[in-house]
Amino acid sequence: MVSKNSILKAASAFEDPRHFRLRLCLEGSFIGVITGIVVSAYRWILEGSDKLRPILYRYFTWDNWQYVVLYCLLMLLFSYLLYFIVKKEPLSSGSGIPQIKGILLGRMHMHWFSVLIAKFVGGVIAIGSGLSLGREGPSVQLGAALAQGVSRGRRRSRMEERFLLTSGACAGLAAAFNAPLAGIIFGFEELYRNFSPIVLMGTAAASVAATAMIDIFLGGSTVFHIGNLHILPLHMYGLLMLLGVFIGFLGYGFNYLLFWMMDWFDKQKILKKMWKPALPLFLAVVLGFVLPQVLGGGNQLVDVLVREHYGILFLIVLYLGKFIFTTLSFGSGVPGGIFLPMLVLGAVAGSVFSYAALSLGLIDSIYAANFIVFAMAAYFAAVVKAPITGSILIMEMTGSFQHMLALIFVSMTAYVVMDMIGGQAVYDALLSRSLKKNKKVKEALSYKRVILERVVGNGSFADTKCIKSIEWPKHSLVINIKRGEEEFVPDGETRLQAGDYLYILAYNNQIETLQNLLAEKELTH
Repeated sequence: MVSKNSILKAASAFEDPRHFRLRLCLEGSFIGVITGIVVSAYRWILEGSDKLRPILYRYFTWDNWQYVVLYCLLMLLFSYLLYFIVKKEPLSSGSGIPQIKGILLGRMHMHWFSVLIAKFVGGVIAIGSGLSLGREGPSVQLGAALAQGVSRGRRRSRMEERFLLTSGACAGLAAAFNAPLAGIIFGFEELYRNFSPIVLMGTAAASVAATAMIDIFLGGSTVFHIGNLHILPLHMYGLLMLLGVFIGFLGYGFNYLLFWMMDWFDKQKILKKMWKPALPLFLAVVLGFVLPQVLGGGNQLVDVLVREHYGILFLIVLYLGKFIFTTLSFGSGVPGGIFLPMLVLGAVAGSVFSYAALSLGLIDSIYAANFIVFAMAAYFAAVVKAPITGSILIMEMTGSFQHMLALIFVSMTAYVVMDMIGGQAVYDALLSRSLKKNKKVKEALSYKRVILERVVGNGSFADTKCIKSIEWPKHSLVINIKRGEEEFVPDGETRLQAGDYLYILAYNNQIETLQNLLAEKELTH
C-alpha cells in the first residue's frame, strides 16, 4: 500500500492548484526537451538506414554473392539481438502505446531506464533492418519512459507521475511526426480519454518543446511532402463518403490479419526464440530485391505515390505486400509500431480509389492527391478509432491545413463503418491481449493505490446522484471535487453534476471500474 506521506504529497496538489499546474507546465517542458533530443537521435538513425539500404542493394549482384551472404549473417545476428532484448525487457515488445495505456490504467509496471534502452536499441535494429514497422509507438514509449525517470528523480506522487507519463507519451508522438497539436489531442482521445485542464498544461508544454527540439536538430519540414492540394468541392463529398466506407472495411481487414498473425506466431511450434524475428528479417532481404517499396516505415512511399502514376495492378500488389509484411513484422513481437505503416497502407488504398475514380471519370486528375491524403486519415480513424487525432495528425504531417472539413468527414465515415461492423480499436485490443498474457503483473500491482482525476460524464451512472448513493469500488474515496473554478472537499450528501472533476483515492485494479462508472452511458456499452 502507498505510504501515508505519499498520499499527503499527492493531496497537497489541491492546496495550491495554480502552483501545481505551473509545475506540471515546467516539468512538461523539460520532459519535452529531453524527449525531443532522444527522438531526434532515434529518427536520425532510422532515416540514415533508409538511405543506406538502397546503396547496399546496388552491390548485391551475382558477382558479389558474398556480400549477400554477409548481409544474411548480419540479419541472423539482429534476430538474436531482438530476441535477447525482448526476453530481457518484455515491455519493449511491439508498439509501446498499449503498454503506456496499461500503465496509466494501473495494470502494468515499467522500469523506465531498462525500457528506454531496450526500446531505442531494439527499434533501431528492427526498423533499420527494413521491417515494416513505425517509429511512433517506440517514440511514445521513449517519451513516457523519460517522463517516469523525471518523476522518480524528483520524487513525485503517483498521481503526478500519471500526468507526467501522459505528457511524455504525447511529446513522443509530437516528436515522431513534427505534429504538436496531434500529440496533445492524442493524449485526450487515446490515452487519458477525458479532457482535463491539468493534463493540458503538461501535454501542451511537452509536445511543443519536443517539436521545437526536432525543428532544431532535424528541421521543421512536414513528414510528407505533398505540395499544395486543391480544395475538394462540396458536391464531391458523396465520393468522399464512399472512400470512408471503402477504407473502413480495409481497416477491419488490417486488424483481423494483425491479430491472426500474432496468434499464428504464438501457436506455431517451429519458429522459437530467435527464429521468430528471423522470419520477417530474411523476408525483408528478399523483398529488397523484388518489392523494396514495402520495407521500413514507408513515409517516402507516400511522396512517390503523389508524384508518380502507377498502374492499378502494381498498386494492388503494393498494398497486399505492405499489408502482409506489416502484420508479419509486428506479429513477430519485435520492438516497433504500426502507426506509420497503417498511414502508408491508407495512402496506397487511396491511390487505388483515385485510380478507379479517374478511370470512371468521377474526378479530375487535380484531385487525385487529395484522396491519397484523405485515405490516410480514414485508415488511421478506422484502425485506431481515434478520428480527431487522425484528422489533425494528417493535417500537420502534410501541411493540408485548409482541408480540415474533408479530413474529419472521411475519418468519421471510416470510424462509423468500423464501429458498425464490430471492429475493435487496435490499441485497446492489443492491451487486452497483453494483459491476458501477464496476469501475474496485474495481480502484483493490484494492491497499490493512486489518486485519480476523473470527470463525471453526462448521463453517467454518477450524474445527479449523491455520493453516498453510488456503489463505489470497495475502499475508494472521493477526496476532492472541482466544479468550474470552485474546489471543495465533498461529503456523502454532495450531489454530483456532469462536468465535475473528481479526485479519487483508489486501488490500481479499480481504475477501469471507476472509468465505467463515471463515463457517459453510451461509451460504457
